[in-house]
Amino acid sequence: EAAHLKRENEELRLRAGGGADLIGHSPPVNQLRQAIERVAPTNSRVLISGPAGSGKEVVARLIHTRSRRVGGPFVILNCASMAPERMEIELFGVEGPDPATGGARKVGTFEAAHNGTLLLDEVADMPAETQGKIVRVLQEQTFQRVGGETRVEVNVRVIASTTRDLAEEIRAGRFREDLFYRLSVVPLRVPSLKERREDIPLLAQHFMARAAEGSGQKVREISEDAMAALQTYDWPGNVRELRNIIERLLIMAPGGLEDPIRADMLPAEFDAKFAASRRSERSAEIMGLPLKNAREIFEREYLLAQVSRFGGNISRTAAFVGMERSALHRKLKSLGIQGDEKSRQPGE
Repeated sequence: EAAHLKRENEELRLRAGGGADLIGHSPPVNQLRQAIERVAPTNSRVLISGPAGSGKEVVARLIHTRSRRVGGPFVILNCASMAPERMEIELFGVEGPDPATGGARKVGTFEAAHNGTLLLDEVADMPAETQGKIVRVLQEQTFQRVGGETRVEVNVRVIASTTRDLAEEIRAGRFREDLFYRLSVVPLRVPSLKERREDIPLLAQHFMARAAEGSGQKVREISEDAMAALQTYDWPGNVRELRNIIERLLIMAPGGLEDPIRADMLPAEFDAKFAASRRSERSAEIMGLPLKNAREIFEREYLLAQVSRFGGNISRTAAFVGMERSALHRKLKSLGIQGDEKSRQPGE
């Protein structure tokens, strides 16, 4: 009863403070949101792939909260952080004393997720022997605790996530093909932040509001030049990195709470990785200006940064800089800058 209450309290805290949602309206996010809405009410297993920090756990939580299992537990097992010798104990529990701790019977994550959802995070790191046992559990929905003989029957929806290419893992002999097909009934891919740059302003404002609420501070405005700089960054850490940087800026950026955060206040290590738009001393200063004011100040760097900022979409870049799309296309061609021809709208 104590263990059940503890799990219930943890789940309630997550539900109250998580606020898990997909922020943004870029085409990749809209497509992912539609896929979640279709698969969530079913009981199908889902394999979520995507780079580290892109929001795979958020997607898994959304599937759970929009499913018929929303009243049940949502349990996460991180396969990457688990010692191989502990994997089966964590998954299936222990009938007698835990051999590592000497404690009483331990409930595993499969049993803890009964009537709910179990997320196998970084499933590619699961030991080969455990993979074979998971195949049987998925097929039969029953298992034995470590050291036990009684079969435990569960009703669990399994969602798996991975940053790796599981097809390559299968070819290398590190992942079971039969497990892959059982987990990947519905595959979903979470885009990197670079693929959805147009969502960065909404994400930044969302994380700023959450950080301010959590720290009891006022929300600080992010200036246009700082926002443009955020949109031209490569984001190797994806959405998680953006969240951390916004929280750091709220706490550490110079000036008072009434002062907007400018591009020159961004962290030093962040500045070193900027795209070409910030390689000149004045480029951060011109990022928020209309094109006609910026033309005399490194016109090529300005346009290169804006094209990158809008993911190569010429139509959206043209709308921002205040030019006709055809005129911008000619200008980019004369400067040797390539845009995304697919971004043209029908009839353009």
